[in-house]
Amino acid sequence: MRGATHARRAACAMAVALAATACGGDGGGGGSDAGAVLSASWGDPQNPLEPANTNEVQGGKVLDMIFRGLKRYDPKTGEAKDMLAEKIDTSDSQNFTVTVKDGWTFSNGEKVTAKSFVDAWNYGASLRNNQRNAYFFGYVEGYDQVHPEEGEQTSDTMSGLKVTGDRTFTVKLTQKFSTFPDTLGYNAFAPLPQAFFDDHAAWIKKPVGNGPYLVDSYTRGSQMALRKWNDYPGSDKAQNGGVDLKVYTDANTAYTDLIAGNLDLVDDVPAAQLKNVKSDLGDRYLNTPAGIIQTLAFPFYDEAWNKSGSDKVRKGLSMAIDRAQITDTIFQKTRTPATDWTSPVLGKDGGFQEGLCGESCDYKPDEAKKLIQEGGGLPGGKVTITYNADTGSHREWVDAVCNSINKALDNERACTGNPVGTFADFRNQITQQKMSGPFRAGWQMDYPLIQNFLQPLYYTDASSNDGKWSNKQFDDLVNQANRETDNAKAVGLFQQAEGVVRDNMAAIPLWYQNGSAGWSDRLSEVKLNPFSVPVYDQIKVS
Repeated sequence: MRGATHARRAACAMAVALAATACGGDGGGGGSDAGAVLSASWGDPQNPLEPANTNEVQGGKVLDMIFRGLKRYDPKTGEAKDMLAEKIDTSDSQNFTVTVKDGWTFSNGEKVTAKSFVDAWNYGASLRNNQRNAYFFGYVEGYDQVHPEEGEQTSDTMSGLKVTGDRTFTVKLTQKFSTFPDTLGYNAFAPLPQAFFDDHAAWIKKPVGNGPYLVDSYTRGSQMALRKWNDYPGSDKAQNGGVDLKVYTDANTAYTDLIAGNLDLVDDVPAAQLKNVKSDLGDRYLNTPAGIIQTLAFPFYDEAWNKSGSDKVRKGLSMAIDRAQITDTIFQKTRTPATDWTSPVLGKDGGFQEGLCGESCDYKPDEAKKLIQEGGGLPGGKVTITYNADTGSHREWVDAVCNSINKALDNERACTGNPVGTFADFRNQITQQKMSGPFRAGWQMDYPLIQNFLQPLYYTDASSNDGKWSNKQFDDLVNQANRETDNAKAVGLFQQAEGVVRDNMAAIPLWYQNGSAGWSDRLSEVKLNPFSVPVYDQIKVS
């Protein structure tokens, strides 16, 4: 499924941004203990940790620790670099020959081979397996046989995947896709051991991967214990003995535990603590740009949000939100009001279009009220914003967004928040299409390509198109961009596609989000990657 921009350019732009604006330091001091275990805040993932079935942040954190794929995104720049890929050759950007490095094994001793990838990709694509990331394999020839849009599955394997040797396999795509190799660091493309297929239930209880950590234990709602894999063959070996990921349903509680010495790492400093964090933690606090955008999505499967004039209602709601005030007061300027649907970390060469949203993202209460009236008014006379209440300080900003809307519309009951207790329950309601109004839809990039901010979210039936928006013009432009081998032309086509998103207000962009972290004095070498996830394996514990 992935992009048509050039990863190296985007990554370089991101590296400049990171270097220019990052604040904070390593913190800690003294010698480190390579066997010591650190504790970090976390939230239960929505689904079991199958690579092709995980498309949310909490599960993704664990997959990044226990798996390594053909590519890995550099934790400093985001650039796609070879990991298990010895080489990926192509002469036409449609047919690829992959050679897997020798010497890699899974933590159970199984050898990582070409078959490990081909079997995993076929499993992930299969309609019968109902994997959330199946769509990522959509450009592989034969996908329509293993995952038909209608009717029954007629094959268990994609014809475009062929094992040609112990360490080689070929991939044939349905069209030219010049940056296909750059997508292969995404977790959906991770290899799987034979144990996954032989005893799937046992694997789900205790996943076996090929990354620097092992899953030692997991109690849902409480904690996942990961431990260093001493025989890990990669160069990025864990610099600590392991990580205990502790489940918190309130970010403020996690922060309080950090200050009290009961927790080592918080990777999302809650909004309520931003005024105090520098005095509390000093140089043990990090705030750095990340490829994250917060939006409000809409349930287009609900006719009330998909009828004639509803685009005016959505634009009106956007203009009723005072982004500058919210990012200044709630987030202490650790967020930046969004003016497009991607992220500044892409840079202009990578497709970022500053100001694309225009006045539709400006706070204009009078125009907001007028547009909503012209569009037929709020469905049912009010709007309810659904969000998960356990992480991310979402309650504070949703309340602030509703207050802004209510003020603009001169109606204190026009907008209310609808909290869902846990992230997993929130995601389940979304995937079961139970939303009746706008809902929180933050997006953390999988890799620094403009395509990744657009196609997964807005292409018809795409993997993360939770609102089921569909627009033929947008789809056609994305298809053209993915076929384009010239980077600049591909970026231009994606930018045109983003213009279609703007014209229809397919989602309301709110703000670009920085990554933040705070840690105890036991830790040093704490960094966030460009996806705002801690680089756990490089953290040292004293």
